[in-house]
Amino acid sequence: MNIDMIRAAAQRIQGHARVTPMLTSPFLDEIAGRRVLVKAENLQHTGSFKFRGGWSAVSAMDETTRKRGVIAFSSGNHAQGVAAAASAHGAPSVIIMPQNAPKLKIDNTRALGAEVVLYDRAGGESRDAIGDKIAKDRDLTLVRPYDEPQVIAGQGTVGLEIATQAAKMGVTSGDVIACCGGGGLTSGIALALEAEAPNMRARPAEPEGFDDTARSLETGSIQRNATETGSICDAIITPQPGDLTFPILQRLVGPGFVVSEDEVLQAMSLAFKRLKIVAEPGGACALAAALFHGDKIEGNAVVAVCTGGNVDADVFADALKRFP
Repeated sequence: MNIDMIRAAAQRIQGHARVTPMLTSPFLDEIAGRRVLVKAENLQHTGSFKFRGGWSAVSAMDETTRKRGVIAFSSGNHAQGVAAAASAHGAPSVIIMPQNAPKLKIDNTRALGAEVVLYDRAGGESRDAIGDKIAKDRDLTLVRPYDEPQVIAGQGTVGLEIATQAAKMGVTSGDVIACCGGGGLTSGIALALEAEAPNMRARPAEPEGFDDTARSLETGSIQRNATETGSICDAIITPQPGDLTFPILQRLVGPGFVVSEDEVLQAMSLAFKRLKIVAEPGGACALAAALFHGDKIEGNAVVAVCTGGNVDADVFADALKRFP
């Protein structure tokens, strides 16, 4: 992985992915005790930054490989990103999704043209075994959700945009907090900032009980979560950091944030009230860290990446009800 791959991905994505806005609110600044810039990737195509990685990976394939089709594992956002990119390129896609993924994400993935195969994550069924068999039987190419160079390159385009947009807003130093699962987005942003905004530092945010990246950074070796279920932040529940992403994270990013579910729900409510955007739980962890963990942030400005907005209505309603 290198900055040249991210810049090349930005060229392939140009005109296909949205350049998402950087939003601000004086009300959020007051809560955080500093200026807060929110990169609204929930407004990206398919409702999350994952469209970038999906498009980058599919567009980088040679035509013969692409026409055979792609397969991916996802709880929803990567699924939709890959499905949309494959459909736009005229390629078939198969997405392996957990049965307990949000219904909205399953429905959207099918609507984007993908064949969805559900598996019992809670019951211990192996998505890898299912995916390996289907990929072998149909000669499909696997697009991993984070441990994939072209996916990381696509996610890194978020970092290029942050560097440019933040500078135009007078911010050239400070923390850039990203909601973190396997680390594809966080590592991609970190590489982009290293080249384009060296005084800005990427930092991961994770939910309580699924803080594998924070623990891995603290200990210097990859740590695994005890379980793969049990959090409302389904979008960023992964077993452990990736083999490709962790060395990048270890070299470039700052300490991780760990946020509670109440903080996540409150951040969702505040994003709706103050920024007029919808954030899913996994997409609101970075904002929760920026707003409620200011004692761990240095400087007078912070960037929080709102990574997705694909939330079921009842979960969103609960956030607004609990934190009106």
